[in-house]
Amino acid sequence: MQLNTTSIADRARRRIMRRLMPYLFGLFVIAYLDRVNVSYAALQMKSELSFTDEVLGFGAGIFFWGYFLLEIPGSILVEKWSARRWIARIMISWGVIAILTGFVQTKNQFYLLRFLLGLGEAGFFPGVIVYLSHWFRYQDRAKVIAMFMAAQPIANIIGSPMSGLLLGINWLGLSGWRWLFIIEGMPAVIFGFITIFYLTDWPHQAKWLPRDERAWLTSQLDRERQAKHSIGLHRILQAFRHREVILLALTYFFIVSSVYGFTFWLPSIIKKASGSSNLRVSLISAVPYCVGLIAILLVGWSSDRTRERRWHTALPMIAASVGLILAVMFQDRLVLSVGMFCLAAAGIYAYCPGFWSLPTSFLSGTAAAASIGLINSVGNLGGYAGPHVVGYLSTATGSFFWGVLYLSLSALVAAGLVLSIRVAKSDKLQFVDAPSPVGRHVC
Repeated sequence: MQLNTTSIADRARRRIMRRLMPYLFGLFVIAYLDRVNVSYAALQMKSELSFTDEVLGFGAGIFFWGYFLLEIPGSILVEKWSARRWIARIMISWGVIAILTGFVQTKNQFYLLRFLLGLGEAGFFPGVIVYLSHWFRYQDRAKVIAMFMAAQPIANIIGSPMSGLLLGINWLGLSGWRWLFIIEGMPAVIFGFITIFYLTDWPHQAKWLPRDERAWLTSQLDRERQAKHSIGLHRILQAFRHREVILLALTYFFIVSSVYGFTFWLPSIIKKASGSSNLRVSLISAVPYCVGLIAILLVGWSSDRTRERRWHTALPMIAASVGLILAVMFQDRLVLSVGMFCLAAAGIYAYCPGFWSLPTSFLSGTAAAASIGLINSVGNLGGYAGPHVVGYLSTATGSFFWGVLYLSLSALVAAGLVLSIRVAKSDKLQFVDAPSPVGRHVC
């Protein structure tokens, strides 16, 4: 029975991994590229539309105010309604808005469309995190989240040279930065419609899973939920007052300030330091993201192997802090500066698997979904703060040093906050490794 259960578990995990992860990974690449491609468009927008660094930073950051408003409702809809329908709605909405961004003429139009893009995309990331908890057990989750979030550096690795090439075109009288938004927004609309038919909301609805594999997964996830309920039933408002949820939201605010400040301003910092062409700047900008990709996969694997989350979150944040400040200290030496940006990128991405495994270690169901939405929405306001503060300080001082110092300190504060989180309760969930009866019921 033990061998038979193990065989069923292995088959189910492989089948689910092959079915869901490549597709969700591709969706996140598209989402993240539409979110950050403004960093490359800014290389041309600044001169063509006479935008200052402060205007660009505010426009990049205001995305997250729109994002903030619909995060929690979106996460709950994934849990209570339908993940595939909600994710499809999100993708179609943000794709259309991303395309329209290619036609802006004034800073107010730019601000409005960035705000609407945030509204359109709100709920995608936390919705997928909740969705993954419907299909993967707690002990597999950090590795799966690492695979999913590897889309962030991949989006930049792909998007950097692609954006650099698009900046060089001029079709139908439209500048390259306009075509960048138009062309990179189209896949979201196309895959939004595909998502309706491809994704499955719950394991018991998965006709592509054999009966015994559906039964095994359903029983495992049921046992996990029961374990969390035995620790304590957290309703939504109780979850919002949960000490660890509050600390996670604050942690995420500070690290996201660093993430998006880094992501948005990296091409401009390299441009200013090197004086290179836009294409060369975009190629150099891709290098730190290659390091970030390796780091997120290694740390995700290590976190699942050891089942340790806090230090796997905090140490990368400390690395990001050190890398950021050293990068601007050595900005006159391009190779050394890029090397330090590589260290920063490793930390900026490697913290993700451990961090996003923490909420579902002590919450489940609607409470977990709402809390993930809260953490992501409040935390992502840091995505407004990071780019905006760097843009403001750059305009005021004529240097990126003070802005990047702010990003470095934000990452350090985030590390301190995550180390104050208590994680003892999650140890009670480890019993779900034990084999469970298979075939008793099929939902």
